[in-house]
Amino acid sequence: MDMDRLFIAIELPGNIRESLGSVQAVLKNSSARLTHVDPSIIHVTLKFIGDTPHEKTRAVAEALGKIRAAPFSVRVSGISGNNPRRPRVIWARVEDGGKCGILHAAIEDLLSPLGIPRDNRPFVPHATVARVREFHPDLPGIIRPLSDRGFGEGFVDRVVLKKSTLTFRGPVYEDIAEVLLEEDSP
Repeated sequence: MDMDRLFIAIELPGNIRESLGSVQAVLKNSSARLTHVDPSIIHVTLKFIGDTPHEKTRAVAEALGKIRAAPFSVRVSGISGNNPRRPRVIWARVEDGGKCGILHAAIEDLLSPLGIPRDNRPFVPHATVARVREFHPDLPGIIRPLSDRGFGEGFVDRVVLKKSTLTFRGPVYEDIAEVLLEEDSP
């Protein structure tokens, strides 16, 4: 059976992605083994779906088309990790007045009838900058000075269903569907 590895995301403006990319030079000072996310594909994941039968991908895209939300602004700042003492993921905070959380909840409601399980962890909007392959004790000290650094503001006007193909050079993303956020939505 053909499977698509799917996730739903919002794109960040180029200036924010470039600014986040500059953090990677600082992170290279750590002795930890990190896999850096290519700045051109840094995004905010609203829902990771994972392996999905190819024939179900269309149903996911159709369900996503029912999202009703207004465009909104985001501010990206502060590098931290998913665990302050021993992070596995290094990310930037996304501040949006709760808008990503509202989108996440709407997506959960739309996909649940398709048999896609709801997330069992609280949703925290973030943009992943690097993944920790091998931890080193110097990493938290290198991250700490980046904790209040700003990376820019931007406008979110769409949600994108993406297919991820894992390659030895890193993931390759393909846009499957996109939903424009409309001004007259609640």
